[in-house]
Amino acid sequence: MKRLAKKPAKKDEVAELKREMARLKRESNAKIKTFESQVKSQGEDIQKKGVEIEKLKSGLVKKRTDLSQLKKESSERVKELESKIQEMTEELGKKENDLVASKKLLDEKDREFEKTKEDLFRLKGESSSKTEALELKVKEITEELGEKVKKLQSSKELLDQKEVDLNRLREELDYKNKQLTAKDMEMESYKKASEERIFQLEARVKELEAKTAQPSMTS
Repeated sequence: MKRLAKKPAKKDEVAELKREMARLKRESNAKIKTFESQVKSQGEDIQKKGVEIEKLKSGLVKKRTDLSQLKKESSERVKELESKIQEMTEELGKKENDLVASKKLLDEKDREFEKTKEDLFRLKGESSSKTEALELKVKEITEELGEKVKKLQSSKELLDQKEVDLNRLREELDYKNKQLTAKDMEMESYKKASEERIFQLEARVKELEAKTAQPSMTS
């Protein structure tokens, strides 16, 4: 009788084990589905972050290309302006030399005119023919003096215009240099921000990949 009583106890134990196994399978399946959902979500997040990183890298490359082109164009323009300034400076120096020579000649003609006037007053009492000759000489000198004054005035006006053009070119050169410096600063700021963003995203991707790998290792 005692041996017969033990069989139902074993059947109950087996049934209990089966129920426990079924419960464990349900819990395991639920956890697996949860992990799969998390892995899928994290995978999509990693893919999105990867696309964003590629966009940032592409933008950075374009910025670098644009900056290189701008530097090249600015460098060529700066060289052109410097060459133009050098040319105008040389021309300005030549005009200044011509102006000094013209002033010297004008002073000489002025002295000659004064001397002729003195001779005219001194020789007024002499023959009328000599007086007419002197008057003609004075007239020629006066006309020549007037022409020299006009040329001198024209040279001065041209010199003033050249100085204005030279100042304008210098201002343009300064503006281009400032513009180039501002672009350099903008590019450095953009580069720094992009690299920092890329670093953060890569760190986030590594973190997500690590989290994704953990459930797989656990299962």
